[in-house]
Amino acid sequence: MIRRPPPGLLLGAFGAAALGDLVALLADSDAGHAVFKPLLMPLLAAYVATRRGPRLLIAALLFGWGGDTFLLFDAEPAFLAGMGSFAAGHVCYLVLFKRYGAGPPRARGAGLVAAYTLALAVTVALLWPDLPADMRGPVAGYSLLLTAMAFGATTLGVTAAAGGALFLLSDTLIATGVADWPQLPRPDFAIMLTYVAAQTLLTKGVLTAAETPRDPTPAVTSGSVPVPR
Repeated sequence: MIRRPPPGLLLGAFGAAALGDLVALLADSDAGHAVFKPLLMPLLAAYVATRRGPRLLIAALLFGWGGDTFLLFDAEPAFLAGMGSFAAGHVCYLVLFKRYGAGPPRARGAGLVAAYTLALAVTVALLWPDLPADMRGPVAGYSLLLTAMAFGATTLGVTAAAGGALFLLSDTLIATGVADWPQLPRPDFAIMLTYVAAQTLLTKGVLTAAETPRDPTPAVTSGSVPVPR
């Protein structure tokens, strides 16, 4: 019988791979980045599996692995394939948020909708003129899905919400590179740092929500006699 590795061991391996990737980026080591980056999401997915987490969470992380791998290749078809893989992961996250999330109070929810809608509109409007013509539609569509995921993450609490916001930031940094905007020093480092943090926080948020017992729906009663539904 094959024994599963302890969750802590896999989480530690993920942390070591993340640190290795960030160090490789700081050292301008393309070889190191190519080795460590594809290890990240499979290790995090394996950690989720040992925790017996939701299969959709494992799928979301593996779609992230697909996106990570495609983006290692500097070609437009690979970039589009990577964006498609990440988009599939966002759909998985949205289903998870629907399954485990609890909507915020109405007033705060309206504020969040307004904030994320404004962020989406401003980002796409600013990027649009500088994007290659054949990338405008895919980037706009992906941005809409990404923003929906980031907003949906707020239904799972602060941890997941921070993860969704960091994912939005990380991918916005990528989009500014596609638009050939001036970049921060070490843009790849900033992108990976925010991305790794995002996936980690989203994973923690979903696992916490999935492992928290949910109160059963109370039966509707008339006096002391339950009324059938």
